[in-house]
Amino acid sequence: MNVPLLDIKQQNEALRPEIEAAIGKVLDTNGFILGNEVKALEEEIAKYSQTKFAVGCASGSDALLLALMALDVKSGDEVITTPYSFFATVSAVTRLGAKPVFVDIDPKTYNLDVSQVEAKITDKTKAVQPVHLYGQCAEMDNLREICGKYGVPIVEDAAQAIGSEDAGRRAGSMSEIGCFSFYPSKNLGAMGDAGMMTTNDEALANKLIALRNHGMPVRYYHQWVGINSRLDGFQGAILRVKLKYLDEWTAKRKVNADRYQKSFTDAGLAEQIGLPFERENVRHIYNQYVIRIPEKRDELRQFLTNNGIGTDIYYPVSLHLQECFEYLGYNENDFPESEKASRETLAIPIYPEMTNQQQDYVVEKISEFFS
Repeated sequence: MNVPLLDIKQQNEALRPEIEAAIGKVLDTNGFILGNEVKALEEEIAKYSQTKFAVGCASGSDALLLALMALDVKSGDEVITTPYSFFATVSAVTRLGAKPVFVDIDPKTYNLDVSQVEAKITDKTKAVQPVHLYGQCAEMDNLREICGKYGVPIVEDAAQAIGSEDAGRRAGSMSEIGCFSFYPSKNLGAMGDAGMMTTNDEALANKLIALRNHGMPVRYYHQWVGINSRLDGFQGAILRVKLKYLDEWTAKRKVNADRYQKSFTDAGLAEQIGLPFERENVRHIYNQYVIRIPEKRDELRQFLTNNGIGTDIYYPVSLHLQECFEYLGYNENDFPESEKASRETLAIPIYPEMTNQQQDYVVEKISEFFS
């Protein structure tokens, strides 16, 4: 049996007639850059994310960069964030000449350990950037209280978390700016790169609109030095089609997650593999289903590959140990929980179209490995 980590083709084929019709509308109107489809998507994402405004851009990476630009992060500033995330979380900080100040993760959720944030705030701190990793929100109540105390804005890296909730509040609505990625493998995936920023601040929304278009509030009048990061009309149209199905797909991912929890527990594997932990009063959207293998993680991954099961490691090297960030002066064991997670975690298939038979096969093969 073959069980891919993600089956994008199956999802896209099911929606092919709707997607082709949506692409046809863009062809008919020549709305290739921004345009009506992007404007409509922005309104729909804002509503979905419980915010007043949403601003489309070319990628999730650009969303993070533009958010920090809008907050005037510059050389010499500091941004507090996590070392356990995708590269773009930190590259957005360093591209502006600012310094990423890392805080270790909570070993249960893999999100920023909020209890360590306050001690890292200085007069140079320009923003705090939590990551809602794997589809579960970071602890936002305590973080908002701390940042409010010091007047430090928050940028939510919600690249993996569209529709996730913390105490009923949607990802992207609990900060000055929320940042989303629509990379094809995301729960809401485009057919190319695409991103979005959300905010409740009209002035910030207007600044983001200008910054994504070379810093022009008015054509050819440049108030800021912006970048070219405009969302194209084709991706806007495709995402509008897919957004209608997002909650259905999320519900199926949750069913699969719960089924894994029961199956692994019934198989007596709960103590051998660390199962995902859900905080109370959250909506976890399971962008990934990540287990934890204290020993022989890589051997298990190879065994699953040999048996036709797709896996991935998010992320094999903690960001503070990446070669390009050596100049920051961090060393091994500076963030032990992040480093441990990099050695032990493994993502297994959980996509909405996955069948019970495929899921049973995954559990069967993991059981076989440990037996």
